[in-house]
Amino acid sequence: EVQLVESGGGWVQAGGSLRLSCAASGFTGDDYAIGWFRQAPGKEREGVAVISSSYDRTYYTDSARRRFTISRDNAKNTVYLQMNVLEPEDTAVYYCAFTGPLNNWPPRSDEIRYWGQGTQVTVAS
Repeated sequence: EVQLVESGGGWVQAGGSLRLSCAASGFTGDDYAIGWFRQAPGKEREGVAVISSSYDRTYYTDSARRRFTISRDNAKNTVYLQMNVLEPEDTAVYYCAFTGPLNNWPPRSDEIRYWGQGTQVTVAS
């Protein structure tokens, strides 16, 4: 079974930066994607960014496109989310997600097979 372990969350003042990490293990195959979602209090979970296992395909939602960068280190089976110029509206629990073999790009939410436990990001104004 795939396991995802997030780290790097914390407290930061508005305008600051954080880098989240998602370490994946227990998977086989080389056709998958790892993405980041977030859920703020009282709101639905929303996508942030996703990266494919190959061909360097990335996708960002509008909220992340200008300020966040997703990257991967295949040797470490780790995906990163560099978040810059953070805003209080970015406060949320950030979750890492792992898809199965890809049929769509960007992958649909129903293609997600595994979730991490989440890491809290708090941006103070």
